[in-house]
Amino acid sequence: MHGIYTFTTHVVMLNMSDEVKFADVAGKKVQWDPAQMRKIQEHPCFSEKACHTFGRCHIPVAPKCNIQCNYCIRDFDCVNESRPGVTTRVLNPDESMDMVKKVVDKYDYIKVVGIAGPGEPLANEETFETLRRLHDLYPNVIKCISTNGLLLPEKIDLLQKYDVGNITVTLNAIDPEIGAKIYQFIDYHGKRYTGVEGAKILLAQQLKGIEEAVKRHMIVKINTVYIPGINEDHIPQIAKKVGEMGVYTFNVIPLIAQYKFANITPPTPEMKRKMQDECEKYVKQMRHCQRCRADAIGKLGHDIQSCLYEKK
Repeated sequence: MHGIYTFTTHVVMLNMSDEVKFADVAGKKVQWDPAQMRKIQEHPCFSEKACHTFGRCHIPVAPKCNIQCNYCIRDFDCVNESRPGVTTRVLNPDESMDMVKKVVDKYDYIKVVGIAGPGEPLANEETFETLRRLHDLYPNVIKCISTNGLLLPEKIDLLQKYDVGNITVTLNAIDPEIGAKIYQFIDYHGKRYTGVEGAKILLAQQLKGIEEAVKRHMIVKINTVYIPGINEDHIPQIAKKVGEMGVYTFNVIPLIAQYKFANITPPTPEMKRKMQDECEKYVKQMRHCQRCRADAIGKLGHDIQSCLYEKK
């Protein structure tokens, strides 16, 4: 008789035997196998315990972006800042495979290879060529993607084909009126959209993409940027919505005040904690985020990429 282990949040209860795990999400039974469990237990962003034991390797192959957020400045030649959207340099797929080989050969605690920018991974063909090679050459590495979600419904089958099991979607609003204050524009199918119109398109795509990812038993994390005066009263509604959809975890990220939001005072650690406590009523909270760079390598908070990138 197999031992039974339970994992409980306010929304999801997981029961796992040696063969299979079931998730009771909003009254629906979802079956997870041990391979999917590993993508939680060995991924430092999806498990707080894992972040002390296992590491990740972000490969910055995706410079282009298809939306402009009012808080985002991308920097492709940056060694000093530690935030999303920055990298020492952009790699091509050949260089990315060289980096992955160097990392996995030298650091056996690196279990995850992810693409998180410095732009939007799904808007760059280099992402999919890199994933194809990862799938062929490193089948046992956990593969993950961070995305704004605009192209997620259209690319979800490719992600599944290349065994991407962990997906992070940045979702800052489920009200297009609020989204219009956050996004300067979106570029979708050759046309630029602004204001509420653009926010509506983005939101519809994000929700559809999340739905499709959960349907495929991918492990989904939501990142929401906490922007005082813009979406702070709205964030618990986002958490409730995605919790009902069956996402695994929710990450409240304090605003880094820059670009058009440079004059907004970021939330304090106490404000962030209170927001997480409120959101935890609806979905498991990630409380150990380090706001990783697009080229981050190592354990969370113990990055080693500066030792691996040669100066050009």
